[in-house]
Amino acid sequence: MVNFKPVLFVIGLVLSKIALFMYVPTLTAFFTGTAGFLDFGLAVIITHVAAFACLTLGKTEDFRLNARDMFVITTMVWLIASAFAALPFVFINHISFTDAYFETMSGITTTGSTVLSGLDNMAPSILLWRSILQWLGGVGFIVMGVAILPFLNVGGMRLFQTESSDWSAKSSPRTKNVAISIMKVYVSLSALCFVAYWLTGMTAFEAVNHAMTTLSTGGYSTSDSSMNHFSHAAHWVATLFMFAGGLPFLLMINALRRREPSMLVNDAQVRGFTYLVLATALMVSLWLVLTKDYAVMDAIRVSLFNIISVVTTTGFGLDDFTAWGPFASVIFAFMLLVGGCSGSTAGGAKIFRFQIALALLKKQIQQLVHPSGVFIQRYNGRPVNEDIVRSVVAFAITYIMTILAVAMILAATGLDGITSLTGAMTAVANVGPGMGTMIGPTGNFAGLSDTAKWALSIGMLMGRLEILTVLVLLFPVFWRD
Repeated sequence: MVNFKPVLFVIGLVLSKIALFMYVPTLTAFFTGTAGFLDFGLAVIITHVAAFACLTLGKTEDFRLNARDMFVITTMVWLIASAFAALPFVFINHISFTDAYFETMSGITTTGSTVLSGLDNMAPSILLWRSILQWLGGVGFIVMGVAILPFLNVGGMRLFQTESSDWSAKSSPRTKNVAISIMKVYVSLSALCFVAYWLTGMTAFEAVNHAMTTLSTGGYSTSDSSMNHFSHAAHWVATLFMFAGGLPFLLMINALRRREPSMLVNDAQVRGFTYLVLATALMVSLWLVLTKDYAVMDAIRVSLFNIISVVTTTGFGLDDFTAWGPFASVIFAFMLLVGGCSGSTAGGAKIFRFQIALALLKKQIQQLVHPSGVFIQRYNGRPVNEDIVRSVVAFAITYIMTILAVAMILAATGLDGITSLTGAMTAVANVGPGMGTMIGPTGNFAGLSDTAKWALSIGMLMGRLEILTVLVLLFPVFWRD
């Protein structure tokens, strides 16, 4: 059975931290004299009370967590934290709880889909809260990805516990030290991103918001025009730090610790990620120059920005790539599913799964040509065991099934096929914008029904938690002794 007291205690700890971060927009509203001080104050009180109740009821001397408890905690923390983090949107923006929960789940999973408009004139406190949610979601997922999911053996992330990130039981630091190292790098890169944005002409408020939503690959902006509102220099800054957010952070930390940048360059996942970005950006650039009369540098800037924005699941808007014609649309539809590197802030299926699938295909072809031959499937120079292959196959099947299930629910609410399918893809892949006039790069999700928004919210959560982490809770065998 699940040990509910420790689970409740952990939820209380998380809610207490959510309440503490609410003080930032609360104080922002107070010192700027803008809307939101009393509203955030009320949300802080409610969240603190709930945290205290969970901590009190969950207090136990025998604090032990098994794998089953970890599955419950991983899912419940995101569900419950989103509910309380949604309160400021209800109090300040006067929107329904469904819309507020959708906005919060989109933020904390760093999806970037939104139901809000009029961002340019919105209260600074609520804009800052949106950005904080994405920043917390980004670092929270990295820590979970390298410290929890590998031990639950879901989604194939165990591969990067022992191989890509060189995290062995003999030489690795404890989980606490790993989390601290991740935080140091994450905060440092966020600070660098802030300075870079500020130097491009953004105000300090715009720079700090976009720094948080860029590195977390979240995509929330302070303007309805998204990155179109800012200079070309800001576009290049966003491109660089979105790319950094799509890299494996634990590998980055090891490279810094050992002073060996070659660890990043030589990693198969990083190379595959880089080659994919450059190749697709080159194709789209040529397409824009030849068919849309773009200047060469503009084509490179816009295509590289949008490709990285989509593949890292950031979702910043810069021009409407759905208006670039069928060739570009097909490329972007594929990039919606790919995602960044495992152990990064990016969502999606992750590059390594495609690489392992290609290696498996190569092995099968060799086996067909040489039936008696013995071929070992390798990744990053090391053999890939059957557990990894099974987890990748299981993830691929459930990934596709989840997208189809969400798409059918959306279609049942009356949405057209393109909106339903790309809406489901963008939710499960945690990208942000879909395709079509309603939810495309220049639209938002406000016009969808409540049923569609709840379906998308669950899709975002499942995609962010590698699907199997949530799906296992639906099986009766999980709850049996």
